[in-house]
Amino acid sequence: MFPTERPRRLRRTPALRRLVAETNLAPHDFVAPLVVADGIDEPRAIASLPGQFQHTIPSLVDEVRALHHAGVGGVILFGVPSTKDERGSGAWDPEGVAQVALRTLRDEFGDDVVVMADLCLDEYTSHGHCGVVRDDGTVDNDATLELYGRVAVAQAKAGAAVVAPSGMMDGQVGAIRDALDQAGFPETIIMAYAAKYASGLYGPFRDAVGVEIVGGGDRKAYQQDPRNRREALREARADVDQGADIVMVKPAMSYLDVVSDLRDELDVPLCAYHVSGEYAMVKAAAANGWIDGTVVAIEQLTAVRRAGADFVLTYFAREIAEELGR
Repeated sequence: MFPTERPRRLRRTPALRRLVAETNLAPHDFVAPLVVADGIDEPRAIASLPGQFQHTIPSLVDEVRALHHAGVGGVILFGVPSTKDERGSGAWDPEGVAQVALRTLRDEFGDDVVVMADLCLDEYTSHGHCGVVRDDGTVDNDATLELYGRVAVAQAKAGAAVVAPSGMMDGQVGAIRDALDQAGFPETIIMAYAAKYASGLYGPFRDAVGVEIVGGGDRKAYQQDPRNRREALREARADVDQGADIVMVKPAMSYLDVVSDLRDELDVPLCAYHVSGEYAMVKAAAANGWIDGTVVAIEQLTAVRRAGADFVLTYFAREIAEELGR
């Protein structure tokens, strides 16, 4: 006696598999993280992120043009200043590297490319933390919020369509929304790093932007504990209540349960950040001939979408967009 239901019938040919696929992956599902650095004359390869660069302004424009041509949905910028200070003032300097880059992309592409700006202080502070540090070495949450508001307004003035607070300070979304509205930028979108975990997968990114916490500290006091799942929903709900238009889970692959939870519970757009360590591991294994890197990258990005993310921040954006376009 054979079963009447035979799912294998639907897998027989590529055309059938495409027709009944529950999750599809397209270039517009990707946002490319890009690093732009002050004081360099040519792009610098990032050793721990093969294929990624610290960009000059001209090379950044070229890369965004290529991403746009490949159909990638957007870009998110991270700035590397030539100088840093205790408060991270370069983050809101109108002539800071990120603001110059944002103005350049706005002038070059207008609304044809969704340009996002990471909103944090760690790349700009001499101590490497994401906010104002007290004498005892802890981060002052409320003093940091005022600075985040300054950064948001500077980024909006420079042309960011989306600002993305990543510091995991309590109340950061509300403070940023108030600052933007009062400065005349009610249409600027806030994409909150709502569930950003204290992960070991950020190492290559920190190399890329030259961030190191002085004294060898960490961010476990303000980023989420990887052991906690329900907490992510509380964080995300709080951000939505304060005015977040989009919420994010970071990293992606190790937290697909969290992506799924937020998709089930929230009705705002949801994204996940396929982070530098996740990218670097695939690249390293592929370079050793242990896996087919392209196949694994597509599998992982599909998994993030299947878990419920509307789009994915990924260093694979251009590579996989071009692969999907073939």
